[in-house]
Amino acid sequence: MLIEIKDLAKKYNSRADYTVSGISIFGDAGEIIGILGHNGAGKSTTIKCITGMHPYEAGEVIIAGHDLEKDSIEAKKNFGYIADEHVLFERMTGYEYINFMADIYGVEIADREERLARYQELFALGDSIYNPISSYSHGMKQKVSFMAALIHNPKVLIVDEPMVGLDPYTANSVKLFFKQHAADGNLVLFSSHNLDVVSKLCNRVYIIDQGKILEEIDVAEFKASGRDLEEYFLNITQRVAKVVGAKENG
Repeated sequence: MLIEIKDLAKKYNSRADYTVSGISIFGDAGEIIGILGHNGAGKSTTIKCITGMHPYEAGEVIIAGHDLEKDSIEAKKNFGYIADEHVLFERMTGYEYINFMADIYGVEIADREERLARYQELFALGDSIYNPISSYSHGMKQKVSFMAALIHNPKVLIVDEPMVGLDPYTANSVKLFFKQHAADGNLVLFSSHNLDVVSKLCNRVYIIDQGKILEEIDVAEFKASGRDLEEYFLNITQRVAKVVGAKENG
């Protein structure tokens, strides 16, 4: 098992309600797993806990056999992370930043050069890779974020809203890469509110709303049943919203 999240719970202060609670997600080599939910459903909080950006009050996060709390360095060596908002060293060039990340992960020079050439072909950053990141558009920053997150060839790729800011050509390249990365024995986990992307890419989907997982769906089985994912997603989240609203008003 490459990722095991067990009963994850997070609140932002002691007096607040839990932002997410009881989150359990499992995934293994060869899978593309989606966390699907509306804006504010708890997707980004879950991702930030999984990657160690936020502490959590309860639960376990195990990446490639390493507990994130007990063995955080080894756990973090095994995943690459692309955030929904880019936090980059903007005085660096794209090339310098990617090499900086390669240094952190101890990637050999020959390996990083081979991978960088491959990702340059995939993301088509061209000579702009030698320009300061401060001059980049949102989409270009997204491309550099991908390249830097992949330079150490992680077993687990974690992405928060992967297609934001990408042009259609690059977005399609990313989709193909996700499929290949999984086929090579790795795992891709990403959050999204884009039903079309989730439906086309994922093997399994966790629907999250109000900070809780409502359902785990095997996408192939769901499609074979003839049901429509968008209609089902809207129905199930609307039902939860009505129940929560009724309790608050009661």
